[in-house]
Amino acid sequence: MNNHKEEQLLKQMIEILAQESGETVSVEGKTPEELKAEWRGLVNVRQPKEASAEYIALEKEYLKEYHSPRVQTLSDCVPTANDQIKLYYGDLCELKVDAIVNAANSEMLGCFIPNHRCIDNAIHTFSGIELRSFCHHLMDEQGKKEPVGKAKITPAFNLPSKYIIHTVGPFLPPGQKVTPLREQLLAGCYKSCLEAAREVGLTSIAFCGISTGEFGFPKEPASRIAVDTVKKWLTETASTMTVVFSTYTKEDQSIYQNYLSGEQ
Repeated sequence: MNNHKEEQLLKQMIEILAQESGETVSVEGKTPEELKAEWRGLVNVRQPKEASAEYIALEKEYLKEYHSPRVQTLSDCVPTANDQIKLYYGDLCELKVDAIVNAANSEMLGCFIPNHRCIDNAIHTFSGIELRSFCHHLMDEQGKKEPVGKAKITPAFNLPSKYIIHTVGPFLPPGQKVTPLREQLLAGCYKSCLEAAREVGLTSIAFCGISTGEFGFPKEPASRIAVDTVKKWLTETASTMTVVFSTYTKEDQSIYQNYLSGEQ
């Protein structure tokens, strides 16, 4: 997507979102990156509701062009000692697999903090605003917050993946230790996501580091739980599913590599 086309699409989307919310937003003289941040911020704070056909068409065009040169596949993932488990060092939103996993909150509506760097914010932004509305309908039908350790599957809308599996991990307040209950709940997240994927016949799933960001679960035990749970599930179910662990930093990748090579 050339800069001129990107600028025009972003300006049109910003104009519609600003008008919808009653805000006045200046777009003149801004770079594509500044416009993207402005658009993303408006998307992040937007309440779940129907959008105009004009906006949806613009967003679909923009996100199709945005994702196209960035898409990664299983062939871009790093193999491990287990033939069914791979590592991916990159943007989970650009991975073309059957399903990616979102570390959601109990409201299941995405992150409302403008331009926040959490995976929940990124997935809802680059999937498009239809995802928040879809999740809102699911939660309306459920009539209560999403329990920790369960999973819900939704379309991925404009992402390269086919589906998103949303799960709420356990929260660890600052200064508190990891307890057996929290370990069980985190393991439950991984198992619930795998079961949800199997139920609809998916053959590949990519996990983010559930609970290791804003929810404060230490990376070392979280990675161990993730690997142990996935290995056990693959063995017990005799599933042929390919499982990817998406690592955001080199530190994360090193931890997973150690666990998956049997060094820890």
